[in-house]
Amino acid sequence: MSLTNPPQPEEVSKGTSALQTLARISTVGVFIAILYVGWTFYSRHASDEQAARDLAAKQQAERQHQADLIFGSGEVKIVSYSVDKASMARGETADLCYGVVNATKVVIDPKVEDSKPSSYHCLTIAPRVTTTYTITASNEQGQSKSLAVTVHVH
Repeated sequence: MSLTNPPQPEEVSKGTSALQTLARISTVGVFIAILYVGWTFYSRHASDEQAARDLAAKQQAERQHQADLIFGSGEVKIVSYSVDKASMARGETADLCYGVVNATKVVIDPKVEDSKPSSYHCLTIAPRVTTTYTITASNEQGQSKSLAVTVHVH
């Protein structure tokens, strides 16, 4: 192509064809890039939703586990049993505390006054010698659980 001669129809046709091909290729490339970016955002969104569902399920399972630990599935449980002084001098007193769930009867051996089913209850004890206190919690179905704690008297 020279400046003095106008372009021939063949040359214009070839140039337009090359431009059209380049435009088509660019359009396809842009379309593929848009699809890739869209897929990336969608997959991240789907992954975030799945992670949120997994977290919610894990939290629900933990709440259920905590409820089962505390209340159980109807079985007798001793959720706490302790004495505030594991070692004491003769004549001193200590608090013997316990908590039971799903129990209808509580017996402490050796006998301590006022033992009853409760989620938290404390009794005052005054052993004269080293004593092991055993708690037994039971229900009407015959299920029972026992635990022991020893108080050393010196």
